[in-house]
Amino acid sequence: MPDSVSDPYDLAVIGAGPAGLAGAVTAAELGLSVALLDASPQTGGQFYRHPAPALGAARPEALHHDWRAFTTLRGRLERSDVQHLAGHHVWAITQEDDGPWVVHAATGADGTAEHPARVRARTVLLATGAYERQLPAPGWTLPGVVGAGGAQAMLKSGLVLPGRRIVVAGSGPLLLAVATSLAAAGARIPAVIEASGYRGYTRHPRALAANPRKLTEAAAHGAALLRHRIPLRTHSAVTEVHGTDRVAAVTVTRLDRDWRPVPGTARRITCDALAIGHGLVPQIELATALSCATRPTADGTTALALNGLQETSVRGIWAAGETGGVGGAQLAMVEGEMAGIAVAARLHGYRPPARRIRELCRRRDRMRAFAEAMAACHTPAAGWADWLTDDTEVCRCEEVTAGEIREAVTGLGARDARTVKLLTRAGMGWCQGRMCGTATACLAAAGGAVQPPAERRPFAVPVPLSALAAPDAPTGSRPDTTPAAGD
Repeated sequence: MPDSVSDPYDLAVIGAGPAGLAGAVTAAELGLSVALLDASPQTGGQFYRHPAPALGAARPEALHHDWRAFTTLRGRLERSDVQHLAGHHVWAITQEDDGPWVVHAATGADGTAEHPARVRARTVLLATGAYERQLPAPGWTLPGVVGAGGAQAMLKSGLVLPGRRIVVAGSGPLLLAVATSLAAAGARIPAVIEASGYRGYTRHPRALAANPRKLTEAAAHGAALLRHRIPLRTHSAVTEVHGTDRVAAVTVTRLDRDWRPVPGTARRITCDALAIGHGLVPQIELATALSCATRPTADGTTALALNGLQETSVRGIWAAGETGGVGGAQLAMVEGEMAGIAVAARLHGYRPPARRIRELCRRRDRMRAFAEAMAACHTPAAGWADWLTDDTEVCRCEEVTAGEIREAVTGLGARDARTVKLLTRAGMGWCQGRMCGTATACLAAAGGAVQPPAERRPFAVPVPLSALAAPDAPTGSRPDTTPAAGD
């Protein structure tokens, strides 16, 4: 802890998933004062999401692989002096004049507290993870359609299923993990629908050879699919969702190499839920608001550009995990540890053992190479837009249809996602384009880009006006919990 309330923390870590936990405990064990902020009441992030104690889950580890890695990190956190600030929804980071960074958050379970929290720190580690990329289809707004990761989160945190007969669809290795975990929990999985294929991995033999653990995981998922008799259909997509009050069936269509539906190949599958997702998008809004440099990834998303020690282009701002490109929990933990060591070296002159740094760099580079290969194999092709009808809602928040976006492009001259947003309000709703950003960008580019460029937004998440209107009370190392005037 800092010596007094007026002193800033050495490090503020945003996000308590694998990367944030590893970075926080590493820095604390090296003598730094650390604040760990996270929106969830529990540590673990999305990957290690687990039931609340009140649910009385006897074996939460049954829903995860490598649970021991998380319990080890959690134990180190409990033994450390890290100040864990749960229920803190960070919406902005600012810097005092040539001074510490100020992390602004809204407190409470849903981020709608009546007064803000502010934490001052000399450095910041961004470990904010990623969110799912969604490609819409006719009928995707029906109840019973959930994100693939969302279905897994429901199971991990609430021990509930989105349905009893669930089609799992989209693209990426997450689909296999979701299908096997849902099946193990008692759901019937009629099919796993993968828009890409897996032969692309053979074009990256060095990355495969250097990551045998990934091959073991793939074999385990394949065995589970066979055990539960779940068919896997590659180069196919859910091109329409059917139902009235909720999902009753989906249409699955074969795709060509550009992801265009092949005529005459449609087949209907009965189900009561659809878990769908087309990969993950790095959550970098806090960083882009600070003008941190970004880079395009192999699957058409945008990630932060980092140096060899995980620092962004803005001095004093580090990042680890999915913010630098989606790569999984093991990679995130390695990057978090590297960032924690780098911050300690910068602030306290810590000199890490050269052997340890070389080992971490080798592990990071090996896993990052596999992540890049994985991204390249599951990149959405632009032809997916051919399965959209003009009345398909693309922006669910603002109820903007594909036809309205196409009219903005062909009739009003829009040539990019930002102009489409100004003309149609696509992306202006509660999710701030997280659900519709990819689709809007693709339609705006007439089949070009699959992901919009990183935008600079003043707020990384929706924030109540009360948090903005609260007077600027003196801020210290501890969160400011003094009620605003009028509370």
